[in-house]
Amino acid sequence: MKGEKNMYRQTIVTILLILSALNVCAEDSIKVSASDLQSLMQRVERLEQVQAHPQKKGYADSVGSVTRQRRFTIGGYGEITAKHCFYSNNYLRYGKNPEKYANDHYGEFDLPHVVIYMGYDFGKGWSVGTEIEFEHGGTESAVEIEEDEGGEYESEIERGGEVALEQFWLQKAFNRYAILRAGMQVIPVGGLNAHHESTEYFGVYRNAGDFTIIPSTWHEVALTFMGSTPNGWHYQAMFLPGLDSDRFGTKNWVKTGAGSPYEFKIANVFAGAARVDYTGVKGLRLSLSGYCGNSFRNTLSKSNNELDASAYKDVKGTVSIGAFDFQYKDHGIILRGSFTYGHLSDAALISQYNKTMRRESVSKKQDVASDALAAGIEAGYDFFSLNRKLVEKKQQFYVFARYDYYDSMFKYDGQLTDKAAWCGRHRVAVGINYFPIKQIGVKAEFSYGILKKGTRTDGTRGKLYNDEPQIALGIVYAGFFQL
Repeated sequence: MKGEKNMYRQTIVTILLILSALNVCAEDSIKVSASDLQSLMQRVERLEQVQAHPQKKGYADSVGSVTRQRRFTIGGYGEITAKHCFYSNNYLRYGKNPEKYANDHYGEFDLPHVVIYMGYDFGKGWSVGTEIEFEHGGTESAVEIEEDEGGEYESEIERGGEVALEQFWLQKAFNRYAILRAGMQVIPVGGLNAHHESTEYFGVYRNAGDFTIIPSTWHEVALTFMGSTPNGWHYQAMFLPGLDSDRFGTKNWVKTGAGSPYEFKIANVFAGAARVDYTGVKGLRLSLSGYCGNSFRNTLSKSNNELDASAYKDVKGTVSIGAFDFQYKDHGIILRGSFTYGHLSDAALISQYNKTMRRESVSKKQDVASDALAAGIEAGYDFFSLNRKLVEKKQQFYVFARYDYYDSMFKYDGQLTDKAAWCGRHRVAVGINYFPIKQIGVKAEFSYGILKKGTRTDGTRGKLYNDEPQIALGIVYAGFFQL
C-alpha cells in the first residue's frame, strides 16, 4: 500500500515540474494557476484514499461499497411488478375445507420496493450512508368532505404502503483491515439480506425462503467492525439489540420480530451477528453468516399471565441462525444458492406466553416453531454471451430455473410436526431476464408452489392443500447515478 502511495506522489511531483517548466518557457502558453495545482493535488489525495479503502464486493450494502470512490454518491434500486396467481388469497384457504377455494385466482400490480440511497465521503476515512425505502408505493392519506354523509370530514387511507429509513450510518475507515460503523444498517445474515438489490436474483420477487422466515431486508441500529484482506476475505461482526419474541408467528417464524412498533428500538436483550465472505477465486463468492441473541420479554407489552412468573423465569428465547450462500458468475453462467437454518429455544413456552398477551398488544398470539429452514438454488445462462456483437453492447439474456424448499414450522418444541403443514412447501420456477443495459432488467417468471403433505382427518398422510402456480412480470433497476 505504501508503495502505491509513493507512486502516486512521484507521479504528481513529475507533473508539477513539467507544468512549472511550461509556464516559465512558454510566454504565450496557457498558464497553470495555483488553484489548478491545488485541484490536481486534491485529486491525487482522493486517489490515495480510494487505494487505501477500495470497494469491496463482500460488503452487504450498496451504499458502503461506493462512498469511497466518489465524494458524493446517489443511487437506488426498485421493481415494477405484476402477477396473476392461479390460487386463492382468501385467509381461509389453509383451513378445514381448502377444496372450497380450489378454482379461485387473483392478480396484483405493485411497486414492492423503490429505494433511494445516498452516501458522502468526508475524507480522512469518514463517510456517511443513507437509504430510504418506499414499499408498495409508499403511503398516502387525505381528509375529505363527504357530501353523501351530511358534509362530514372523513380521513381516508388512499395508499397502504410503507416508508422507512432503512439505513443511516457513520463510518470511520482506519485502513482496509479495520472499519468501524455505527447506526441503522443492514444485518447481512443469509444470502438475501446481503444481496437484496433487484438485479441480484433472477425471480421477479425476492427469493421466497429467506424472505419468509427471517427479517428482510433486515436492518437495525448496530455497531459494526469490518474489514477485508488483499487475498479476498471480507468480514463483519455486529453488536445489536435482540429480536422481540412476542411478535414471532406461525407463517413467518422470527421475521416480524425485528425493528419496533414503537418510536424506539427496545433493547432489554442484545445479540450478535457476523458474516465472512471469500472472493479470492475469479467469479466465485462463498459466504457464511450467523446470528445469536435472546428475544424473550424484549417488549413493552405484558402477558395477562405475567403473575405466573415461575413458569417463565428461565425462559430466554434464544434465536440462533446459521446460513451459507454462494455465487458463481463467469462464462455466461450464474449459479446461486443458499441454506438457512434457525432455532428458537423455549418455543413452546413462548407460544403459550404470547397467546395470553393482552388483546391490544402487538403480539400475533400464535404458535411459533422451535426450528425453521430455507434452502434454494438457481442457475441461469446468458445466451447473448454466444454473440460477440451483443457482448460488445453489454446486453444480456438469461434463461433460468430455480428451486426452493422452506418451512417456517419445520419443528415444534424440537419435534417434526404437521402443525400448520401449509407453512412447508417446495417451489419451482423458470423464466427469463433481459438486460438491455447493466442497470435495467426485464423479467418474466412462471412458478409452482407445492405445499407439504400432512396427516388427514382419517389418519392417512397426503396432500392437504391446493398447489399455488403463478405467472409474474417485472421491470427492475439498480445502480448509481452520475452527477
